[in-house]
Amino acid sequence: MTFKDLGIIEPILRALEAEGYTQPTPIQEQSIPILLQGRDLLGCAQTGTGKTAAFAIPIIQQLHNAGTGETGKKKVKALVVTPTRELALQIGDSFKAYSKHTAIRNAVIFGGVKQGSQTNALRGGVDVLVATPGRLLDLMQQGFITLRDVEYFILDEADQMLDMGFIHDIKKIIAKLPTKRQSLFFSATMAKEIVELAGKILSGSPERVTIEPKKTTAEKVEQAVYFVQKNDKPKLLIHILEANPNSSTLVFSRTKHGADKIVRVLQRANINAAAIHGNKSQNQRQKALNDFKDGKLGVLIATDIAARGIDVEELALVINFDLPNVPETYVHRIGRTGRAAASGIALSFCNGEEKAYLKDIQKLINQTIPVIDEHPFPDDGTGSV
Repeated sequence: MTFKDLGIIEPILRALEAEGYTQPTPIQEQSIPILLQGRDLLGCAQTGTGKTAAFAIPIIQQLHNAGTGETGKKKVKALVVTPTRELALQIGDSFKAYSKHTAIRNAVIFGGVKQGSQTNALRGGVDVLVATPGRLLDLMQQGFITLRDVEYFILDEADQMLDMGFIHDIKKIIAKLPTKRQSLFFSATMAKEIVELAGKILSGSPERVTIEPKKTTAEKVEQAVYFVQKNDKPKLLIHILEANPNSSTLVFSRTKHGADKIVRVLQRANINAAAIHGNKSQNQRQKALNDFKDGKLGVLIATDIAARGIDVEELALVINFDLPNVPETYVHRIGRTGRAAASGIALSFCNGEEKAYLKDIQKLINQTIPVIDEHPFPDDGTGSV
């Protein structure tokens, strides 16, 4: 199957070829024909499956075929709402790359920075707007944006939207959208709340595309678990980091407060670390991420929300300081290492309260994660899972 087989037009094919795209991924192969038919879509897929192209390509094609923006001032015809600045910028870059041989113009807006450059771009007129919820509502209230001409609405990373407390903002945005539109809804997980939200956004009978997380994680990623008491986790983390001083390490914390606490503990141990999460300013998050990518920062502490969009080459080590309570999240996390030709290690800390999480993870990936017993802070009372 090729993109040409999916009916993609020549200007987009040229752009995809320049980007090095050869064959569509499963979600692209399944979603693009549905979207070109104008159907609503409910997609369940994790980051890294190619879902941005799955929705961007057919939207660009439909806008191009309709002659959007070729005469007169451009109006916002497609709206993509996503939870973080990092994801918004990535999606904006993708739209720009795929549409470079068309007249389609896009803009990205997000909070945490002055709005001047963003409002200037909006004044010039755009076809596709990629936005985080808070800044979108702010600029709508100021009169810089109207959604009355939107024909395509995409809600991306819906589960993270709910986790970040954006549900009320999303409902306000939906209320301003035209009833007649094509809607796309993407989420890595499908909890009850997510399905209920999808029902408010999509038509009565949306098409569904589900890309299952890899049940067995990449063989290149070596996995292990430490049974450790909750209070001993910081000491175990320091022990591992000191034993791997030159490894770029991504540490996952379940909460923002927990991430900051880990940084303070590591700094007291003279280990250079920084945290990224929703309470950090955009500039703080971007600086920490850039320093980590450039090798100036050896240890980055992240919540799952902030980690969406992190793509670091040669990431040697992922540590689950807290085990995730959603097993698919474990697959997302450890997939940050062992990319391309690189090998990687994923270590998890498990206290007594997290045994059930570990059991669910092992059931999902259909394998037993090896236990490391030989360490300075064993929890003898935890037992096996």
